[in-house]
Amino acid sequence: MEKQVLESSEERTFQYQDSLPSLPVPPLDESLSKYLDAVKPFLNQEEYQRTEDIVKNFKKGIGKELHQKLLERAKTRRNWLEDWWLNVAYLDLRISTQIHCNMAGPGPYIEHCWPPKEGTQIERASVNIWHTLKYWDLLRTEKVAIERSGNAVLDMNQFRMLFCTCKIPGVTRDSIGSYFKTETEGECPSHLIVLCRGRVFAFDAIHEGSMVTPPEIFRQLTYIQKRCHSEPDGPGLAALTSNERTKWAELREYLIDLDPKNLTLLEKIQRSLFVVCLDDSSPHATPEDYSEVTRLGLTGDPTVRWGDKSYNSIFFSNGTCSAFCDHSPFDAMALITMLSYAEKKIIENEGRWKGSDKVRDIPWPEELVFTVDQKIINEIGRTKELYYKKVSDLQLVNYAFTSFGKALIKKKKLHPDTFVQLALQLAYYKCHGRPGCCYETAMTRRFYHGRTETIRPCSMEAVEWCKSMLDPSDSTYRRLQLMHKAFAKHNKMRKECENGKGFDRHLLGLLLIAQEQGLPVPELYMDNAFTVSGGGGNFILSTSLTGYTRFSGSVLPMVHHGYGFFYAIRDDRIVTTCSSWKSCPETDAEVLCRAVFQCFQDMLQLTVAAQL
Repeated sequence: MEKQVLESSEERTFQYQDSLPSLPVPPLDESLSKYLDAVKPFLNQEEYQRTEDIVKNFKKGIGKELHQKLLERAKTRRNWLEDWWLNVAYLDLRISTQIHCNMAGPGPYIEHCWPPKEGTQIERASVNIWHTLKYWDLLRTEKVAIERSGNAVLDMNQFRMLFCTCKIPGVTRDSIGSYFKTETEGECPSHLIVLCRGRVFAFDAIHEGSMVTPPEIFRQLTYIQKRCHSEPDGPGLAALTSNERTKWAELREYLIDLDPKNLTLLEKIQRSLFVVCLDDSSPHATPEDYSEVTRLGLTGDPTVRWGDKSYNSIFFSNGTCSAFCDHSPFDAMALITMLSYAEKKIIENEGRWKGSDKVRDIPWPEELVFTVDQKIINEIGRTKELYYKKVSDLQLVNYAFTSFGKALIKKKKLHPDTFVQLALQLAYYKCHGRPGCCYETAMTRRFYHGRTETIRPCSMEAVEWCKSMLDPSDSTYRRLQLMHKAFAKHNKMRKECENGKGFDRHLLGLLLIAQEQGLPVPELYMDNAFTVSGGGGNFILSTSLTGYTRFSGSVLPMVHHGYGFFYAIRDDRIVTTCSSWKSCPETDAEVLCRAVFQCFQDMLQLTVAAQL
């Protein structure tokens, strides 16, 4: 009897969506004093004085008015930031978002079930896809566990965007098409798209009401691969998604004018569950060095990935794999939750399919053959050339620091995330001789449709500590004292950001209100202090913790002279991915990454020396 009660009272994935609190607007004076605090490391006394005056004037003048208007806006919306953020951070961008904004991460299966091995691509892909389809089914039936932070329920909306979601290019602004529906909401598209050697195929994941099995997926993928390997390559239309956005929007319109059937095919890709990419390369990968598989996941062959699709699952010829995602509909944590589910199941089944080998007589995959002309073929060639030129400039390393990890850091009563962030501050200071303005992602998912807020790890406290570490005359005791201060400051900032008390999104909101009202840009945003401290997307260090799982991720630097720095913290190791541009003479991802590893050791040493 009791079991029954439990079954019926189980939580449904999206059941609390309507009861989540609205995103708050922080008090103006609090945000401004936090902003002043954050710009301090980058200004001399005189510059700081000037910025302080600008902030004072803003607070009692235009800032006050804009803040009132923002409060008005927040009254009518459950999340005053949502549409703005989507547009400003993603959809309004005109650069190639596939290169500059997409995120990717290697599958960690090489560490347990699936070491790199030629000839395993299709077999592993079939098992992996099946577990992903099971997760889609769990979402459809709302059986995915609701995530919580402490007791607070977190917003689950981003999980709807994992499947059947695609960005659609527009001439001045893109849009997102999302076609996912839960069972109670109705029918949901159920086909997969497979890209291979410049060609596009589709097949349904449901046959006569039940999910295709790994042997059935294997049959479909083998058919596609055999055809692609024995016939000429396709035109590689997918490469067009790596264009600058306006260019891609115009080419898409051109394609549709060429033949209305092309629109039907494009919509089929947009609506698909996700895209499966069969990539012919065989990237080197070891548990300590994922650099090549990560780089090819993020910037590999543009003809076998649909850059606008919310999820591309890439399978390489040696059985390694990678995820590749458009960042606009969700942040990495939703994806990592899904990938961790699949990984857990793959480990439980030792990387094999243990069910029936029976293969039903399901329809063969259908090839989506686009009508193209010489202009399109030339454009694909030009796009690929530009793409390869750009990505060949990328330097990316993905290494594991294996001396210790979360277990030891926590034993020292230190917060693991802060530990890595402060090590990065110290490493940057060592390599560049100055503080590095830094963006760290904080999750605001305890609020309705909450996404992110910026933590700025380069605090005065962090800088004081870095200086002390580099000053040979400072005592261990003083260094430790300053380190604890820097830790406390970072932990406080993280907590504030997660609770909707950060200041970056607030300042953005005030600027956007001014723009909407046709007002001139307030002086605060024109001030040099705003830019040198990272405002307006000028952060030199663009960082994020991809969680405490085996999944690591990667992004490109925000600015030409900057770094992308993502890290995953495990019990026994810290896996870091660092990217920079080779054409920038002053940055070097390899050097920074090695310096960070040295700083991990130095920080641990400090806590050990303190106990002596």
